[in-house]
Amino acid sequence: MAEETQTGRGRSKTRVGEVVSDKMEKTIVVAVTRQYMHPKYKKYVRKQKRYKVHDEENECRVGDRVLIEETRPLSKHKRWKLKEIIEKAPVV
Repeated sequence: MAEETQTGRGRSKTRVGEVVSDKMEKTIVVAVTRQYMHPKYKKYVRKQKRYKVHDEENECRVGDRVLIEETRPLSKHKRWKLKEIIEKAPVV
C-alpha cells in the first residue's frame, strides 16, 4: 500500500485509519487498527495504534476515515501528514 513520494526519496508508508480526536490546532489523532492471527492460539487479534497527523486546513472531524502518509518529523510526536479524506463522518 506504499506509493512514490514527490521528493523521489523512495517509498513512503501509508495507512488508513479513523480520526479519534481533532481538539488540537492543525493536528488530528488517527487510530489505525490491524488484524493478525495469533501464532499459538490461531485466533485473530485486533491491534490498534494511534498516530498524530498534520492536518493543515483543520478539515477533519471525529469519525472520518482518512489516508495518512509518513513524512519528516514535524514536531515532537508528529511524523505523519493527511493525504486524503476517504469518507466523511455522518453529521449528527
